[in-house]
Amino acid sequence: MSRTLRPALAGLTALAVAAAITLVALSSGNANAKRPARNAAASVVQMVEGTFPQSLDPGLDYTTQGSEINWVVYTGLATYAHKNGVAGAQLIPGLCTALPTISNGGKTYTCTLRKGLVFSNGKPVVASDFAYTMERALKIPWGGSGAFLTPYVVGAQAFASGKAKSIAGVSTNDATGKITIQLSQAYGPFTNVLAFPMLGLIPSGFPMTVQATSPPPGVGPYMVTNIVANTSFEAVPNPYWSKINIPGIPSAKVSVEVKANSNVAANALSVLNGSADIFDWADNIPGSLLQQIQAKAAGRFRYVNLGGSTYYIFLNASEPPFNNQLAREAVVTGLNQPAMSRIGSGTLVPACYFLPPDIVGHPPLPNSSCPYGNPDKGGNIAKAKALLKQSGLAGTSVTVWSETRQPRQAWMTAYTQMLNQIGFKATQKLLSDSTYFTTIGQSKKLHPQTGFADWNQDFPHPVDFYGPLLDGNSILPTNNENFGQTNDPYINAQVKKLGTVPTTQLQSVAKQWQALDEYVAKKAYVAVFGYEKFPEFASSRINYGALVFQPIYGWDLTSFSLK
Repeated sequence: MSRTLRPALAGLTALAVAAAITLVALSSGNANAKRPARNAAASVVQMVEGTFPQSLDPGLDYTTQGSEINWVVYTGLATYAHKNGVAGAQLIPGLCTALPTISNGGKTYTCTLRKGLVFSNGKPVVASDFAYTMERALKIPWGGSGAFLTPYVVGAQAFASGKAKSIAGVSTNDATGKITIQLSQAYGPFTNVLAFPMLGLIPSGFPMTVQATSPPPGVGPYMVTNIVANTSFEAVPNPYWSKINIPGIPSAKVSVEVKANSNVAANALSVLNGSADIFDWADNIPGSLLQQIQAKAAGRFRYVNLGGSTYYIFLNASEPPFNNQLAREAVVTGLNQPAMSRIGSGTLVPACYFLPPDIVGHPPLPNSSCPYGNPDKGGNIAKAKALLKQSGLAGTSVTVWSETRQPRQAWMTAYTQMLNQIGFKATQKLLSDSTYFTTIGQSKKLHPQTGFADWNQDFPHPVDFYGPLLDGNSILPTNNENFGQTNDPYINAQVKKLGTVPTTQLQSVAKQWQALDEYVAKKAYVAVFGYEKFPEFASSRINYGALVFQPIYGWDLTSFSLK
């Protein structure tokens, strides 16, 4: 869900946001395509978010901010239901006439494209566009490719490394629309992988490099235009969508102007006073404004627990000092989760296990069972000091990587202070929100020691957390998601084994996933500090009762409408 910018969180000051959003530097989904004329009378909704997507080019983006847009711009062979709650995690056919047929012991996936599909620039869609789309995701590379594509799709690794000119396991027939994908081994949630916006079809021949302000045309209810890098963009109805009429995928009702502003307090006030309409779900309401919003926005504000989000601190287990388990244990022992929750306006549920509560495999155990102290009680500094002294690493210099926005910066400031309390020599390194995850994802170059991270489910399967984040086989030199460089043979083997089980059969291996999650907690590979709740907050102009808060992508833009 999606990562690499992950949910943006609250600013501290309360400045007003301008009522009008100025959009400049026009760009379209295809630089050579004719842009549909803007209907001056069309309904327009303004959405404010704390940070800009990592990229509006789906071949790169792996963020919540990007995915909520790209999901309705780039439809995959499969996609998700446009529904609230658990129902929204249900897979439905996307550009294929039906969900892929799975054969050959779970290693062959086959489907047929719908007839009459066209991209948002009017170009017809053909089956070979899928092969090209996957090739581009491997070449850029998309951050999830090392977890979901190269280990399983036959020939994907050879293509990604430049040893092959095409992906051997992908065959297409433009005449019939048939697409066949061969896997090297069964991979249970592969249909979910096909639903990623990053694999939503784009035209063959589009540049194999990231096009930040001129992303490719897609097939979906929306198209993106008017991009001002790191500032704003506009999602407008795709003029060709109404003729496509895919069951279960609604048409766009309004245009959506999106502006990024790191002052999330100002964003919240703008929605409260009506100068903006939608507060991005992946941001947080500052505690200083919460009571005012609850009082004045009754009926258009609430918190929603999507059940699939973990906030944690990564610890680089491949290099000193955190390749030492005692040093990692000291961190987890000293971490004060209730204090972190207070910094985050009370929206975090203190925790120690990596898998969040609604994901199969989450240990159904009380917090008192956590191996290094009850997270409800706060950190044990004295014990943490003793563990670090025992490790022989007291006095080691540590750099804590942090975003600049609040409360993320405040979280990492508190964490840095704790590290110094227990005996490290820690300093905080701040990075721009827009580049943070891309920067620390340069694993080969930077080797970051520790810092902020979080994860929102891409699909309801524990392998979505373990594959990209803790499996050593998924480590990439760039756009890496396994920030802690975790490469434990037991974890790798369990991910490979348990990942073969389809989402519909997860209960059969729930205890094995639970055992793995308990193992990770005991090894202290990550320092989990909570599971997050998210705000559903809109202006009085919005038809609040019609809004869809989707469990994978958050806001469903196709549900936006004005009263």
